[in-house]
Amino acid sequence: MLPSRFFLDNMVDDFFAKDENRMKCDIYEKEGVYHVEMDLPGFKKDDIKIELNNGNLTISAEKSNDTEEKDENKKYIRRERTYGKFSRSFYLGEVNEDGINASFNNGTLTISIPKIDEEKAKKYIDIK
Repeated sequence: MLPSRFFLDNMVDDFFAKDENRMKCDIYEKEGVYHVEMDLPGFKKDDIKIELNNGNLTISAEKSNDTEEKDENKKYIRRERTYGKFSRSFYLGEVNEDGINASFNNGTLTISIPKIDEEKAKKYIDIK
């Protein structure tokens, strides 16, 4: 007798899994700077796109299956490596776009985004 999940292990979980589960992320603020650390294992730097639009930070990564199946006798028992486009978005508000820095090392994307000092950004209007 085989365990019930031997061949179909996580099949239902994988079917309903969201793309964002493949892009685990930590965001924290320290000394007026947002820090984003995102795990993107298996991606290359050129596969990743970072966009900031009206305070929305969008990180997308696309992985294509460049290898062709050459072995016609190969029968997969389990195939978990996925290909496609994955994306996550976060609202950060007003930030200093000129001060943004990003790096990608050992499968981890790190982005530093300086906040705009709210007191300096405020405009006061004189009453006449």
